[in-house]
Amino acid sequence: MTTRKLMRAMVLEAPGQPLAPACLKTPQPGPGQLLIRVHACAVCRTDLHIVDGELAHPKLPLILGHEIAGTVAALGDGATHFQVGDRVGVPWLGWTCGACPACRRGQENLCEAARFTGYTLDGGYADYTVADQRYCFPLPDGYDFAAAAPLLCAGLIGYRAYRMAGPDARRLGIYGFGAAAHIIAQVAIHQGRQVYAFTRPGDRESQAFAVRLGAAWAGDSTDRPPEPLDAALIFAPVGALVPAALAAVAPGGVVVCGGIHMSDIPTFPYHLLWQERVVRSVANLTQQDGDELLAVAPQAGVRPSVTRFKLEQANEALERLRHGQIAGAAVLVME
Repeated sequence: MTTRKLMRAMVLEAPGQPLAPACLKTPQPGPGQLLIRVHACAVCRTDLHIVDGELAHPKLPLILGHEIAGTVAALGDGATHFQVGDRVGVPWLGWTCGACPACRRGQENLCEAARFTGYTLDGGYADYTVADQRYCFPLPDGYDFAAAAPLLCAGLIGYRAYRMAGPDARRLGIYGFGAAAHIIAQVAIHQGRQVYAFTRPGDRESQAFAVRLGAAWAGDSTDRPPEPLDAALIFAPVGALVPAALAAVAPGGVVVCGGIHMSDIPTFPYHLLWQERVVRSVANLTQQDGDELLAVAPQAGVRPSVTRFKLEQANEALERLRHGQIAGAAVLVME
């Protein structure tokens, strides 16, 4: 067990306020938990939704951050899955009950009592955090901490959305070409799929970024792709993209909404949904998602593009993300 030394953290005191620097006691791991020395924590659009009050009832005060890459510093009682010094990652889903109907049928991502890292549990905008060993993953070799961090949410949620598109979706549209999109695009291209990237109108920089990663086409979200899509993934939190994506997919196509928050979806004519098109959402992640993505990322040669910030620059990172000024992922680096 470690001594109660102090650690740095960036803390949300109330929605609508900037994060405040703080010096706090280092937490201690409870039963089944790991104490993790945070080396890097990626910055997610969900963090913005929490700061802006768009996700209700966060733990307050709160340490944000749910894309954590670090090393095990200490073990709580009964924590046997890892050893001190192991490289681990911590995702958004931080705890489940294991007993509700969803958990019993292997859909722990829908647990009725789930707790979430950086939302209802303190997260990784700090030097240390504690996490349930069940929701910690070994980090793959070949990634430093900053490169590994985006895999823990942008990668995992993106991968779950990608799975929901189905194995036969050869022409894949991606709306919102940010952190999740640029990781999943690399996986999809490695697996022989064609990627069509849709960005904010006029965002030529993001479109060029998508083409450099191997996209077959890139254009504005208001454009129609050159051929019908088999499936579309929506990562931008813009409800108006749902009917746009439906109009772009072929009969039988799937539109997957990958965000935890989205603006209202406008009404649209039934013919956009007709011919067995499907709209669905994804929620959180499962342990299977984590295991699969962290295995496939090295095989696919996934290389997250990261912009590094110091911990004390968390507010700047959030603002740059808000205004679409990050190519790939923003990452707080603690060293």
